[in-house]
Amino acid sequence: MTVPGRRSSTFSRLLRHGFTDPSGAERLLDLPELSALRDDPVLLDALGATADPDLALRGLVRLVEAQAETERQTLTTTLLSAKPFRDRLLGVLGASEALADHLARHPRDWESLVTYEAADLHPGVAEFEQGLAEATDAVSLRVAYRRCLLAIAARDVCGTTDVAQAAAELADLATATLRAALAIARSAEPADAATCRLAVIAMGKCGGHELNYVSDVDVIFVGEPTEGADEGKAIQAATRLASHLMRICSETTVEGTIWPVDANLRPEGRNGPLVRTLSSHLAYYQRWAKTWEFQALLKARAVAGDPELGAQYIDAVSPLVWQAAERENFVPDVQKMRRRVVDNIPAAQVERELKLGPGGLRDVEFAVQLLQLVHGRSDATLHSGTTLDALAALAAGGYVGRADASQLDEAYRFLRAMEHRIQLYRLRRTHLVPEDETDLRRLGRSLGLRTDPVVELNKEWKRHAAVVRRLHEKLFYRPLLDAVAQLAPGEIRLSPRAAGQRLEALGYADPAAALRHLEALASGVSRKAAIQRTLLPVLLGWFADSADPDAGLLGFRKVSDALGKTPWYLRLLRDEGAAAENLARVLSAGRLAPDLLLRAPEAVAILGDPEGLKPRGRDHLEQEVLAAVGRADDAEHAVAAARGVRRRELFRTAAADLIGSYGTEDNPREQDPGALVDRVGEAVTDLNAATIAGALRAAVRAEWGEELPTRFAVIGMGRFGGHELGYGSDADVLFVHEPREGVDEQEAGRAANRVVTEMRRLLQLPTADPPLLIDADLRPEGKSGPLVRTLKSYGAYYRRWSLVWESQALLRAAPMAGDRELADRFIELVDPLRYPAEGLGEDAVREIRRLKARMESERLPRGADPTLHAKLGRGGLSDVEWTVQLLQMRHGWVEPGLRTTRTREALAAAHAAGLIPTEEAQTLDEAWVLATRVRNAVMLVRGRPGDTFPSDPRELAAVGRYLGYEAGHVGEMVDDYRRITRRARAVVEELFYGA
Repeated sequence: MTVPGRRSSTFSRLLRHGFTDPSGAERLLDLPELSALRDDPVLLDALGATADPDLALRGLVRLVEAQAETERQTLTTTLLSAKPFRDRLLGVLGASEALADHLARHPRDWESLVTYEAADLHPGVAEFEQGLAEATDAVSLRVAYRRCLLAIAARDVCGTTDVAQAAAELADLATATLRAALAIARSAEPADAATCRLAVIAMGKCGGHELNYVSDVDVIFVGEPTEGADEGKAIQAATRLASHLMRICSETTVEGTIWPVDANLRPEGRNGPLVRTLSSHLAYYQRWAKTWEFQALLKARAVAGDPELGAQYIDAVSPLVWQAAERENFVPDVQKMRRRVVDNIPAAQVERELKLGPGGLRDVEFAVQLLQLVHGRSDATLHSGTTLDALAALAAGGYVGRADASQLDEAYRFLRAMEHRIQLYRLRRTHLVPEDETDLRRLGRSLGLRTDPVVELNKEWKRHAAVVRRLHEKLFYRPLLDAVAQLAPGEIRLSPRAAGQRLEALGYADPAAALRHLEALASGVSRKAAIQRTLLPVLLGWFADSADPDAGLLGFRKVSDALGKTPWYLRLLRDEGAAAENLARVLSAGRLAPDLLLRAPEAVAILGDPEGLKPRGRDHLEQEVLAAVGRADDAEHAVAAARGVRRRELFRTAAADLIGSYGTEDNPREQDPGALVDRVGEAVTDLNAATIAGALRAAVRAEWGEELPTRFAVIGMGRFGGHELGYGSDADVLFVHEPREGVDEQEAGRAANRVVTEMRRLLQLPTADPPLLIDADLRPEGKSGPLVRTLKSYGAYYRRWSLVWESQALLRAAPMAGDRELADRFIELVDPLRYPAEGLGEDAVREIRRLKARMESERLPRGADPTLHAKLGRGGLSDVEWTVQLLQMRHGWVEPGLRTTRTREALAAAHAAGLIPTEEAQTLDEAWVLATRVRNAVMLVRGRPGDTFPSDPRELAAVGRYLGYEAGHVGEMVDDYRRITRRARAVVEELFYGA
């Protein structure tokens, strides 16, 4: 008798044995059906050894209750007397609610777990076929299938088989099931069976002999006519048989379903015929198939139907699989496939996704398959469809480091074991780690984690996922370094040919040169070489993710050669996580940024500083430039120092732009391209203004000391005044001066002219730094007019001679350098011209339209595609800017928001004032931003300015990557550009031309 308020001894024993509901378990043990078992200590020990003792006990009660009176004693006696049977039965009941349901519906099936002959320990297809032999329809096939599954699960949960053996047994059971289903379909349609030969090819995990408990079984059907039969009718008959086989396995009956049979890996997917002849398959693979289809065929295995036809299919497609790496589009296909396919996973599930999430099963499988495709063409030992067997073969051949392969094998086995146990519980197809504490506890205990199952499970899962994440990329690259480095005794290195094959597959156009770079960087026993061997596997992956891996690796070698002896360089890359990835992105994205960096490699430090990529403001830059000029001995050294600052800041701006456009592992790519354009325009404008201010100070000091005889200002025009400069833009300017008190006007004019001439000379001197070209062609009278005028002269000219195009050009006028008070008075002088009172007259509007039409017909370069020219083409920069400027001149006098030199600001102000509808404003803005980014991209990629897409495929691909298009999508990029600018041109026709 239990004293009130005290727990019974049974309650305490149940707690010790791992029950979470000891009170409920006590009630179940007190049921009369368990009277024969209740007091036997062996039962509690066995229940306590299961994944979920409560679940196991509930399942046992249901099984005992389902027995006929005459059978109940047989079950209980066997349970108490036969330990192997007791462990198997309770182990299954504690791991699988679904199999407990099956046993309750089919109470005699427990007998299949009682005796095991030697052959029962590792059954194959023949044994499973025997187990399914009596099935005559879909229902009886399901019952027999579950009986076989019961035995597989029992061996699995008791540790008789490991996870790879269990997966192989599940694949063998699937093979036997497909054969049984085909036999049932053939017996139902004997005429069809007589007309055709049908082979069933297993794909995916079934083909790879590594199936899950619950998974789609991927298949391909091959059909041929029997002798004398019509081919068309034979394929129709084969299609009916194949469809019937799929229904037998897939349809839900009173006994549930087995698994879906999925034939979507066939040629043309679900749009293609279900059954094809062998010649039809081959014609498709030889002409139309994509790289991923050959990757899928790695696992093809004939499993059912006509064995001779199945063997012919495998023999015919195998050579095509191993030639896939030689296909024209293999590299871009690989680059696309290598990028993680997590976009379709709901955000809330990514962290629980065992298969597709970061560090998941797919990472291992994909990496192994890709290495098989690259090296299997010259090494037949790699021709295995089973992931772990292929991984072992890769390690044995030196294609993967032994330690890496061992860690990956361990991680893959653990993750697959988790997947098996999750699916076994309810026999449902899922790859999500559960969130419920009870489910996590059962899962942890099923994997042998008994002290604190939930905490231990999460720790082990995260550890193995981290190993996969770390190794799955490095797997490609580390053996490349081993190929050129000293290896430990017993280690196998990649042959030069194999290393070259791998580099080709990763996108390197010149693998021999790449290997020379690797050897130069990583060979030897120095500390520097050791750090490089640590860095390079990761860097090679980042280079391969770009449009030009060769350029990235070459640039890295040059920077390393220049900085290798400095103590901080390799330490920065090794210890500052972002620095190495930022450098890889910058070096492999085009020519401009690496050229700027290689002129002063110490600027690489910018990439490791969290604040390093932020642009410096105008005041900060001007202060630094003027201080450098002040320290210089003469004008040429002074401007050399100013141009050095400009080069460094151009690199900072380009690096920030590239990294923002590409994104990194820690910082996703900038989603607002307009923000990137604005940052570049502002930064380049500021650094050019500061450089001009430095050149002005240097020119004045060289001849006049601290003060010029005339007050002098530089006015920015065009994109310079609009704060919209690109990397390759000239600086459009006007020069204005005003004689100081008591100075003769002619003397002042000569001084101003000499200053301008000297500034332009200094800024264009041949040096290692990029020149800054100053363009004063927008001045009154253009090239025919004087370079410099007094403020009074400008006023007289504009009052008397100014043309409408000059007023339009002045919309962009903004002070940039020199005497600020004089510059402000110049702006006051031109405001009435650019924002005329009462707006533009109709004659002026017609003149602007006439000038624009003439420019379109005359200035577009001969042979240029008007749909792709970013500046002068349809819907390009000129179209948008002239439209916005016409609105500024017509309405700026009453709308203060329009009085800005910036195109996007003016466009937003016009929209806010109701002058442009929302959709049209967005269309113009999108086109202007895109055209600006195209010009920036061309300069970044080619190192020289251009207004249209490059013709070189690799350069075009690099422009695409900068604009956010994945490898292989340049056609889509060009189509998008044409579509966006075509819509913008329609808006221009309406708003500018009044169409």
